[in-house]
Amino acid sequence: MDRLNPMDAQFVDAEDEDKHSSFAISSVAVFEGPPPSYDEFLTFLAGRLPLVPRYRQKLRTIPLRLGSPVWVDDPSFDLRYHVRQTAIPAPGGDEQLATLVARVMSQRLDRDYPLWEYWLVQGLDAGRWAVISKVHHCMVDGVSGTDLYRVIFDASAEPSPAVIDGATVDDRVVAAEPSGLWLAAQAAREIALLPLHGAMALTGALSRPGESARQATDTLRGLANLARSMLPVTGSSLSGPIGRQRRYTWTRASLDDVKTIKRQFGGTVNDVVLAAISSGFRALLLSRGEQPEPHMLRSLIPVSLRAPGEENICENRVSALLADLPVHVADPVERLAAVRTELAALKASKEAMAGEAIVSLARYAPFMMASLGVRLAYRLPQREIVTVTTNVPGPRQPLYAMGRRLVEIIPYVPIATTLRTGISIFTYCDNVTFGITGDYESTPDLQVLADGIQHGVRELLDAARAAQPASRRSARAAVRASA
Repeated sequence: MDRLNPMDAQFVDAEDEDKHSSFAISSVAVFEGPPPSYDEFLTFLAGRLPLVPRYRQKLRTIPLRLGSPVWVDDPSFDLRYHVRQTAIPAPGGDEQLATLVARVMSQRLDRDYPLWEYWLVQGLDAGRWAVISKVHHCMVDGVSGTDLYRVIFDASAEPSPAVIDGATVDDRVVAAEPSGLWLAAQAAREIALLPLHGAMALTGALSRPGESARQATDTLRGLANLARSMLPVTGSSLSGPIGRQRRYTWTRASLDDVKTIKRQFGGTVNDVVLAAISSGFRALLLSRGEQPEPHMLRSLIPVSLRAPGEENICENRVSALLADLPVHVADPVERLAAVRTELAALKASKEAMAGEAIVSLARYAPFMMASLGVRLAYRLPQREIVTVTTNVPGPRQPLYAMGRRLVEIIPYVPIATTLRTGISIFTYCDNVTFGITGDYESTPDLQVLADGIQHGVRELLDAARAAQPASRRSARAAVRASA
């Protein structure tokens, strides 16, 4: 029986408090044909289930919120409940698939069951088919969610053997669920031990005075910068109340093109995609007749805290930065330079360390207090953050399912409170995909944002090529001509 860590529990509390939000993350895996039958797909997944124990566990809350919710084995687990099948109407293109994803992700996962669903989608054009994976955020973050692809799917066209006998109904012998009284007693015991755990942590810190002093200094510096980042943004139509229904779309870019921009102008791949996103929001504002201004678009940017080798741990291990994206800058190259400056300053500010410290402190506080703090925070007016932009590198080599090649992975990020949009960036093989979530009522023009992101990449690529020496441009043209 595993207990949710403070950040995992925060997503449960936030969903309880925000009736218009579903805190499930998702992605769409698009495969080459021919599509498998439902039973074939079910058998395939059954052979992978032991590799993801969390998929056969459900969440149990503790009476009186004495402790964080826990994962318990589901004695009534039925794979058929979690694996759904559907088809999209003709012509089976991106628009029809995006509409389906928006509808699937608008619905919350049922807490009485393990918190995941897979949707087998048929009817895509060119003989393709897709799998929509929907997993609650309290179970995985972007990195551990991506690792599930490596676990479930194969690294070659030769299918790997099933881990179990392939039965579609689980016949494990599972112990009865613990009673609420037993869970409450365990939580009360942990509350009694909190002072001891805190004292042990303090003793450990005092045994490393130099390191602890540096960490404390960096954390205080990060907290000061984080406080400044929490000032209200300039008002716009980009933030405000949202409903329960979602819109969804995506746009694509070549990873080689993004790296060409990076090599020419400096920075990182993340800097380039954030500059393109800034271009998209600038286009959206202008299309609505609003003048982009400084401090109008502040984005929450998750930062992974995982050490190498920890990708397969099903929980959240992230902190976050709050970055002002330069929608007010008209020139694409200057916009990229502004993003680079902003991100470099945030990394130097130790803001992510401050976020990590806040989450760590929650481990030494009674859960009922931490839970109350999260719920109160969601009731307060939120004017500091406008969107969320998360960038997760995916597999660089192709994956397969039942011998079919996975050709594209399209990410989805949830939105909540007053965040009317969210963007998830995912890299698979040589492609970068921007999955764009919007509130249904307030973002009927979500495609303007998608087109603006694509235009932003193209602007930067044109500028990078124009800035290259003539000899390099000639060599590139010769390569294209010989191809």
